[in-house]
Amino acid sequence: MEQLLDAFATHLRVEKGRSEHTVRAYRSDVRDLLTTTLPAPEEPGVAHVPDLSALGLADLRAWLAAGSEHLARSTLARRAASVRTFTAWARRTGRAPADPALRLQAPRRHRTLPHVLAAEQVVELLDAAAERVVLDEGDVDPLRLRDVAAFELLYATGCRISEVVGADVDDLDSDRRVLRVLGKGGRERTVPFGEPALAAVRTWLTHGRPALATPESGAALLLGRRGRRVDQRQLRAVLGDLLTRVPGAPAATPHGLRHSAATHMLDGGADLRSVQELLGHATLSTTQIYTHVSVERLRRSHRQAHPRA
Repeated sequence: MEQLLDAFATHLRVEKGRSEHTVRAYRSDVRDLLTTTLPAPEEPGVAHVPDLSALGLADLRAWLAAGSEHLARSTLARRAASVRTFTAWARRTGRAPADPALRLQAPRRHRTLPHVLAAEQVVELLDAAAERVVLDEGDVDPLRLRDVAAFELLYATGCRISEVVGADVDDLDSDRRVLRVLGKGGRERTVPFGEPALAAVRTWLTHGRPALATPESGAALLLGRRGRRVDQRQLRAVLGDLLTRVPGAPAATPHGLRHSAATHMLDGGADLRSVQELLGHATLSTTQIYTHVSVERLRRSHRQAHPRA
């Protein structure tokens, strides 16, 4: 069982380019499927070698149905994706004689509207981060310089938090004001950013990063307190604290800055295809969710174009 799951996890990492989060989730789903539908032998000391030839479409449907009463639709959709990936891999590698998931269907995940900050709230958030840079003693806090640089980049580029955290110093081109990031599926893209983000990053690189850097820092752009690459959870916690200083701001995560950047670009007149390129979405349908939250743009178009507006 463990060897089978290890081989599947390697396939996800190496061939599919999936993130560690996805690898853990898919591996856990497949483990649950196999232990539920192909239980281990009762004899003690006997290795559990799942017979994938005994796995049928009815087993997969029953397994998904068992979770339908207590699992969210998004989780069920992910479970179905995990199984489809696993059975296709098992069939292709000769571990199973057929792929029983070819006709497997799962409920579509709900397309929930993302939490979006107003443009004025983003400005207040970034101002609040900048206000905390100078300590009471008059010294500059390098961690807070990092926070300002991180949040400016997140909003300016619309990147995922994992992409900004995973960036190296060499990925930054200050002259062209672009950042090279590695997105989902190992897809690399180059995203632009503006003068405020450039100023924040330069200040961090000049006065913040050198104070935290150690031999273990490597080329990481953003560092944590101990000099290693910053953990996403640290930035999430800081953002949650800063949002309490912004009146009326919704509860948001670093991903909320990504949502906000996309929405504000559409409000400013950017076309959907350009926003897709910025965000690194594989398909335009993923980007289209932002058209539902860009109400102000719709209102302006209506006032400009409708004769009875």
